[in-house]
Amino acid sequence: MDNKEYYILLYYCYTKIENPEAFREEHHQLCLDLNLRGRVIVAEEGLNGTISGLKKDCEDYMEQVKSDERFATIEFKVDEHHEHAFQKLHVRYKPEIVHSDLATVDPLTRTGKYVEPHELKTMMEDENVVLVDMRSNYEHELGRFKGAITLDIDNFRDMPEKVSDLEAYKGKKVVTYCTGGIKCEKASAYLIEQGFEDVYQLHGGIIKYGLEQGGENFEGKCYVFDSRVAVDVNKVNPKVISKCYVCGTTSDHMVNCANSVCNRHVPICESCMEKMEGCCSDNCKSSPEKREWNMEGYYPTKLNGYNPYKDSKRLKKEKQSQ
Repeated sequence: MDNKEYYILLYYCYTKIENPEAFREEHHQLCLDLNLRGRVIVAEEGLNGTISGLKKDCEDYMEQVKSDERFATIEFKVDEHHEHAFQKLHVRYKPEIVHSDLATVDPLTRTGKYVEPHELKTMMEDENVVLVDMRSNYEHELGRFKGAITLDIDNFRDMPEKVSDLEAYKGKKVVTYCTGGIKCEKASAYLIEQGFEDVYQLHGGIIKYGLEQGGENFEGKCYVFDSRVAVDVNKVNPKVISKCYVCGTTSDHMVNCANSVCNRHVPICESCMEKMEGCCSDNCKSSPEKREWNMEGYYPTKLNGYNPYKDSKRLKKEKQSQ
């Protein structure tokens, strides 16, 4: 569809935020004023978000965020879309901007050296370079860099338990990567803590690499946390590496299982989607919790009276003054 009037923004910034709960309220109001939707996390350690909106609203948002000196260095990964990629807006305060359980790791103090996308293309030709995927199983099984090392983890917080699997690569240049770069800020720092000496991270992650370098040698699709579910990255030498969870045929049709209790993130080919009614197994197909399925395999949470202005203190004050 050519009529792409919306942007999807992916971003993060590690920076000190004093009184983050007060900042959350201000930032929530900013997003409301600009008609944005998505998920934003605020913590003492910084800001992390994925949001969508009309192009002009997103441009205003980026300008206002970057005008704050705390976020002057923030980099927005910008993709075009034909509609909102989210149904709701959530701006939340949390202890970390990405759940890692690495409270002692501070990317502002120490982290892996940045590798820009154009530099990675050259580094991948070096036999002394090892790429390590810091994402979860369902993400790297759908797509990953050619020859990359993957960790058997279901969540990023499980990463420290698997670092021992990388011991054989301590003498090499280790380049970590993830979707947008945020996980690698702490992952690369943690590797340094564990004795890895030559540690790098792909600046801006897979998404920036795709936008700036055409995604060469990224095999498969990249899982994203919005209504698109998965996106093409490689425009140079694309290759499908994932297989249908049901029948094993080659497929990159990434979906959520239609059984709401399961909700497994897996590739299921279109033939099996029809046969299994969007489910990943016969048990899920017969479950009373099976949703009305669709071929996209994306089932957003029902609105259930959702009100984006619920936590708006400005609105509350206006109502009180009336």
